[in-house]
Amino acid sequence: TTSTSASPLFSPRHTTPEKFFIEACDEGADAVLAIDRVSNEMTLTGKKDVPPSAVTRPICGIMGTIRLVAGMYLIVITRKRNVGSLLGHAVWKAVDFDVISYKKTVLHLSEIQSQENKTFLSMINNVLTTDGFYFCTDYDLTHTLQRLANTSPDFQEMSLLERADQRFVWNGNLLRELAAQPELHKFALPVVHGCILFTEFIVMKPCRINGKIFEWILISRRSCFRAGVRYYLRGIDSEGHAANFVETEQIVLYEGAKASFIQATADRPGSRFAVAFDLQSELTTRGSMPFYWSQRPNLKYKPKPVISKTTNHMDGFQRHFDSQLLIYGKQTILNLVNQKGSEKPLEQAFAKMVSGMNNGMLNYIAFDFHKECSAMRWDRLQILVDDVAETQEEYGYFMVNSDGKTVAQQRGVFRSNCMDCLDRTNVIQSLLARRSLQSQLQRMGVLNVGQRIEEQAEFEKIYKNAWADNANACAVQYAGTGALKTDFTRTGKRTRWGLLMDGWNSMIRYYKNNFSDGFRQDSIDLFLGNFAVDESDGPTPLRVQKDWKFLTLPIIMLVAFSMCIVCLLMAVIEWAKTNSEEATRGLVKNDLEQDILPRMTNAAVILSLKTTDKEMNGRVSAGGKVQGNGLWVDGLITKLRSDSSILAAQQLQSSTIWGPHSSSTVLLCREQDASARSNTCDTWTETLAYVAFWGAASAITATIILFNGQDFVDAPKL
Repeated sequence: TTSTSASPLFSPRHTTPEKFFIEACDEGADAVLAIDRVSNEMTLTGKKDVPPSAVTRPICGIMGTIRLVAGMYLIVITRKRNVGSLLGHAVWKAVDFDVISYKKTVLHLSEIQSQENKTFLSMINNVLTTDGFYFCTDYDLTHTLQRLANTSPDFQEMSLLERADQRFVWNGNLLRELAAQPELHKFALPVVHGCILFTEFIVMKPCRINGKIFEWILISRRSCFRAGVRYYLRGIDSEGHAANFVETEQIVLYEGAKASFIQATADRPGSRFAVAFDLQSELTTRGSMPFYWSQRPNLKYKPKPVISKTTNHMDGFQRHFDSQLLIYGKQTILNLVNQKGSEKPLEQAFAKMVSGMNNGMLNYIAFDFHKECSAMRWDRLQILVDDVAETQEEYGYFMVNSDGKTVAQQRGVFRSNCMDCLDRTNVIQSLLARRSLQSQLQRMGVLNVGQRIEEQAEFEKIYKNAWADNANACAVQYAGTGALKTDFTRTGKRTRWGLLMDGWNSMIRYYKNNFSDGFRQDSIDLFLGNFAVDESDGPTPLRVQKDWKFLTLPIIMLVAFSMCIVCLLMAVIEWAKTNSEEATRGLVKNDLEQDILPRMTNAAVILSLKTTDKEMNGRVSAGGKVQGNGLWVDGLITKLRSDSSILAAQQLQSSTIWGPHSSSTVLLCREQDASARSNTCDTWTETLAYVAFWGAASAITATIILFNGQDFVDAPKL
């Protein structure tokens, strides 16, 4: 399975103002790739042609070249990390990249062009910073072990670029210039996108069951055909490529024998190959339902899916499954969507088209995941696994013994899907993969007959965590967050913490799907060559301006909502203030009735708490004093007419008039309850009116925005 014309490790990149020189670090190799920074021409030269004045920097590989507004750019891998070894070949994960302009400056660009060039550069970097790019310089990661084992000797002599499965070469568009010149193929490094997990590198020790050590590897390859992000890429294209296609391969190696389990998930079929003393490759393809439907973001939490009414679905459907059947053999379709609500028409359409295709190699099973597992009844998933057990045995797996002889071939795959082909699909795939792996390990002699993987606590933990990590990697690449329901994958049951994390990830998905995924979709389209930048002075799609509603209505809603909140806060403050004043007046009245008045004797004048201003003024002499049975009391009217009634009462109790003249005490007091309550009522009415006005304004604006939701999301522009 090793290519005799493997891509070399790249060491120096020499840069001069006129050229890039990329030198192969093969021992004794003299080949140097020269790229003219003016004419864009690529040629093969020798080390002697590299000027001594060239600036040298190490690189790990060439991703390719791309044309942006400023001209051509060279994309190179600057840092890598070893993730494991597959059949003796080092597998690397690309960690850092550099995007280098052929042009020395961008002064030839206008201000608008310069800004657009920066935007396109940020798009390229957006894709490159998405985790999950892997490469191998002397092994073909794009093919399964089974496909490689079934190839001819001539195939083995091809360069990695020529023989790669183009579905999984994510830098295929970037390598076009190198691909056009066969002598430069050795410099072309095919890169896959997805997830590759070597358990020995995850847990830093080999897997062990019954004292027997073996290697277990999990590989997911994401198709670059109809690649994109959640909601913006659904269904299939005219070529039959399904969205979010991922091919997952499970490989087991034991005492020189290797076993592999293949699961293909995606829009297009994929397969995984495994070579071993006992190799089982069970393929389940996950991918979007293969007909024309869409589910564009519109600010709603779950946009309603729409099936196209103007397209011939059977043409694309036929192309999709013709390809699947050719690559993988028989297909069992596991449709996990809801069989009610907005997902029901999709399930019905899928079932109808499978029936209309009338192909005996297709088997369709609808399993309402959410209904069957409602009320935390996750054990019911075993119903589906048991139902397909016989079919899984029929499909078998690919196996090669330690002598290199193929002793079994995988003859069919399971194609599983839900709406996103992520969360529900991940759970089902991990269950099917466990059953397949158990069969492999028993045949290899690692597990005894009758033993179950679930009983091997140490390996079961490794297995669950690896599948959960694989699920998260696939989900981040498509939906922007980790997968949901991974607590079940990791622990075998749903947990409260898992439910909380699902809620958190769902909120993040909502934000990204509506407000950032348009840019991410544009980035992928640019990277894969679905959109080509024109260097002409003409406007690019980036110059398309949003409608006036895009900024105006959200600003109005934000202002109205803010004012509504402010008014509510004012109402709360006023309510607290009113309660405090009423409590104060109540305390004064209580003190007067229960303490002061009972202690009075022979009072000559007692003015009621309800004495009116007119009555009060009638008792006040011209000198501002009130006479009561020969006793003059100064200043009490002012004190008791104020809101500081408690203080006034306390001063009355402690004044000199209390003891010596207790036989003829005068109390002057006035309560303004009615007036205060009237003022409070007016304030409340005014505040509630403001709340109602601003609340209605924000609600009406929000309704208009939701009604025109697609105008307010971050939609792709390219």
